Amino acid sequence: MEKDKLLFSNRDLWKLILPMILEQMLAVLVGLADTVMVASVGEAAVASVSLVDNINILLISVFAALATGGAVVAGQFMGHGDDKKACRAGEQLVIFMAVFSVVIMALLYLCKGFVLNVVFGKIEPEVMEYSNTYLMIVTASIPFIALYNCGAAIFRVQGNSMISMMVSLLMNAINVAGNAVLIFGFHCKVEGVAIPTLVSRAVAAVVIVILLRRQDLKIHLSRPFRPSLDGNMIRRILQIGVPNGVENSMFQLGKIVLLSLISGFGTVAITANAVSNAVAAFAILPGQSLGMALVTVVSQCVGAQDYRQVRYYTKKLMIFTYVAMAFTNLVILFGIPVINQAYQLSEETAALTRQILVFHSICAIVIWPVSFTLPNTLRAASDAKYTMIVSLLSMWLCRIVLAFLLGKYAGMELFGIWVAMVIDWCVRSVFFCIRYGRGKWEERKIVF
Repeated sequence: MEKDKLLFSNRDLWKLILPMILEQMLAVLVGLADTVMVASVGEAAVASVSLVDNINILLISVFAALATGGAVVAGQFMGHGDDKKACRAGEQLVIFMAVFSVVIMALLYLCKGFVLNVVFGKIEPEVMEYSNTYLMIVTASIPFIALYNCGAAIFRVQGNSMISMMVSLLMNAINVAGNAVLIFGFHCKVEGVAIPTLVSRAVAAVVIVILLRRQDLKIHLSRPFRPSLDGNMIRRILQIGVPNGVENSMFQLGKIVLLSLISGFGTVAITANAVSNAVAAFAILPGQSLGMALVTVVSQCVGAQDYRQVRYYTKKLMIFTYVAMAFTNLVILFGIPVINQAYQLSEETAALTRQILVFHSICAIVIWPVSFTLPNTLRAASDAKYTMIVSLLSMWLCRIVLAFLLGKYAGMELFGIWVAMVIDWCVRSVFFCIRYGRGKWEERKIVF
């Protein structure tokens, strides 16, 4: 490729990628800090926060997917040179997300009993009490985290990931400080983690919406702001956002379905799964960050209808992903003794956690990038329906079925569930590689 014709220089890529990695790292480190601090309350508190956070992660993944849909539409318009429609797409995304998230919050409050008694399965009374408290408080933060995700996606697609990183830094600083004050200063229990989460997300949402009102941005909220839905633009966003949202939500829903199975293995398994999930989030952080960068870069290349650059940047960012994933997971492998000590785990829980983390880190280096980073090229090229179909079939036919076979019937318990997860990665990787190699995604209709 001729450098003078490239849409993104190496400097542009690093300006986009590094803040994303730092932002994701902040979010994961705060999650780890939350779990470590709540561990001082006891393993029942850790288990309850883990159970409820599975619901939170499900919702956040839906919001992030819809935000990605808006980012792809806006990015394609930007690549095509139509900044006015790119701006319109961003504004419609904010309006839609605000309405949608409030509806979801109301539904979760109405279905609280079902979540606690059916979804979570048979859990110990102390875990149930903590779960109820944590769920009631954190659910109020749903509209705020939805708006933050929306605003962050809009800034990233403009190549300005520094803004979203700084807002994330503010949000996470409030969260960590609040946790420390309430848990260690006022001796609160799970509410000491829940209240700072609510406050920090509210602050982040307000700040990022205010920043989006800057009229010098390519994509901004108009002044005066007149909230009205543009059906045609919303349809374009949902054409990409809905398949992506269904894919992400089914992925998280599959994990929630398995909660009742994991709960049946006892508190040791629940706690080991909670700690392993927290560390695994750090393990895949580089891939997630580079995947978001891939959406920004590829959507603009697709908008410019330059598929040579799409392949060029996909190859380049995939190489970056493998290098970063190898570094991160090697750090985790060597740090497992420190991790177990930090969480104050019992000997039995620590042994199970160690087994899972070794297995996960090795597989994350080899398989995860092709399974999760590569398909972002397909999504940014409006081929989100294909990735959705593959992911859903692989999730339910491989991960869920094999989790019960290996975990419950083969006697592998929690470790069997993690093995089933990696088999799911392998299956979807094969299909995504075939799709990308054949180039059928280049024939997909773009938004304009």
